[in-house]
Amino acid sequence: MLLQILTEAVGAADAVEQLADVAVQTQEKIPVMQLALKGGWIMIPIILLLLVSVYVFVERLVVIRKSSGNEEGLLFSIRDYVLNDRLDSAKTLCMNTGTPTARIIEKGIDRIGKPIENIKSAMEDAGNLEVARLEKGISWLSTAAGAAPMIGFLGTVTGMVRVFFDMASKGNNIEVGTLANGMYQAMVTTVAGLIVGIIAYICYNIVVSRIGRATHVFEARSSEFMDLLNEPVK
Repeated sequence: MLLQILTEAVGAADAVEQLADVAVQTQEKIPVMQLALKGGWIMIPIILLLLVSVYVFVERLVVIRKSSGNEEGLLFSIRDYVLNDRLDSAKTLCMNTGTPTARIIEKGIDRIGKPIENIKSAMEDAGNLEVARLEKGISWLSTAAGAAPMIGFLGTVTGMVRVFFDMASKGNNIEVGTLANGMYQAMVTTVAGLIVGIIAYICYNIVVSRIGRATHVFEARSSEFMDLLNEPVK
């Protein structure tokens, strides 16, 4: 009797395991692209915001990296030129270097001989201009970070409106597939909008952080150049 019970229990366990394997094997896998299409036309602006965010992020990182350039020995060479009264050579070196720091120092070289405050003001203006160049286009990242989730929520609302409209128009004859289309739009657009918003937000903060570092470098190089101008006096 006990042996029979154990045999039946083992058989039931095997049956459950087989059913689980079948369920896993037959589970429907929805491709990402097909799932995105379920979101309807609302997915178009969300995808566009994602593409713009990725492009701006990569493009700004490349520009910021190039802004540092190869400045090794720049200030040392400029120091030698300035102390030897070879201002044309110092200006040519800055023009050939072509980095933001070199352009800022070039503005200072142009005004050597004028009051220190005049030189400092010109370099500050040049620095602000270089920072503005680095910040070009990053407003798209902040826009995407705020707009993508809102567009996703708009898709949620329109999807739910579609569900309730179908329920009201078809009454008890409504099919589950009809409701599923509206629910797909409601859920997919929300998820997509949040994902794009998070990506854009992270990218925005990374770019802003890099620009902040570059700004500190500009300020440090400008201070070193101003100290250089005071050396002959000492």
